[in-house]
Amino acid sequence: MALSLNQTRRRNVIAWVRSPRGREALAGYLFLAPFLFFFVIFLVRPIITSVQMSFHQWEVLMPVRPYVGLANYEELLHDDLWWLALKNTIVFTMLTAAGTAVLALFTALAVKERVLGQTFYRVVFYAPTLLSVSVVSTIWMWLLNTQFGLVNYVLLALGLGRINWLGDAVLVLPSLALTTIWWGFGFPMLIFLTGLHGIPQHLYEAAEIDGAGRLQRFWNITLPLLRPTILFVTVTQVIAHFQLFGQSFIMTGGGPGRASYSIIMYLYQVAWRYFRMGYGTAIAIGLAVIMLVFTLIQFRLIGARVEY
Repeated sequence: MALSLNQTRRRNVIAWVRSPRGREALAGYLFLAPFLFFFVIFLVRPIITSVQMSFHQWEVLMPVRPYVGLANYEELLHDDLWWLALKNTIVFTMLTAAGTAVLALFTALAVKERVLGQTFYRVVFYAPTLLSVSVVSTIWMWLLNTQFGLVNYVLLALGLGRINWLGDAVLVLPSLALTTIWWGFGFPMLIFLTGLHGIPQHLYEAAEIDGAGRLQRFWNITLPLLRPTILFVTVTQVIAHFQLFGQSFIMTGGGPGRASYSIIMYLYQVAWRYFRMGYGTAIAIGLAVIMLVFTLIQFRLIGARVEY
């Protein structure tokens, strides 16, 4: 009976492969095979290995790496430095993601209009995204310098006092957020610009005939039809800015007094300064879970009205 059942299944599989639909599906899988191979080798396998490492006392200089179960995660829950870094990272992410999305949207609305030098403005606004994090950080360290920075020079010219942008525990995260927004809003601007071009022009014309003003057209036509674009931009921005490292590492070193200390900086020190790979992977997995939670919240809040 078992042999007969196996033979029946084998015949069904052979018949499906020989059918037009089966040949088409098989061709698709063959085209996907190279990508799936590298996906498994370079993404799935490292993730599985990282999860395994987080359950061990995995230290580079130790020949034995004992299994410790959830001990690394228990340590994480009681680690004051982790909670401080998490708070700083969340504040920075909220400031930067919101600022980037708003600035990118209104810049896209501005450069969408037919004005002289339209292409030039698009290139200028996008250009900072081509710079490396070290270049951007160096530029803004000079601009925000307390003694000779251009920002404080303008403040002095206006009769105001100098501000210690990167040395004040309250201002350091907004200063890093400002730097990051200037650096990264160009790409979301292009995404919003594409979304704006996808909105039918006749909707605006009909609303204008009905007497709707510019603000009413924006609120009732532009924003609702841009929800999929807004969802994409906010999700990608939150994921990107949760991984704050370069700006904080170069511009402030995590200071003053760890006021700009991020999770990735903590992960870097734990894994590559103290060689505690097991605890480091627990930090990385904790960050991944938090980013997943924030992503699900965004899908819940913004994506609930989006038609996929």
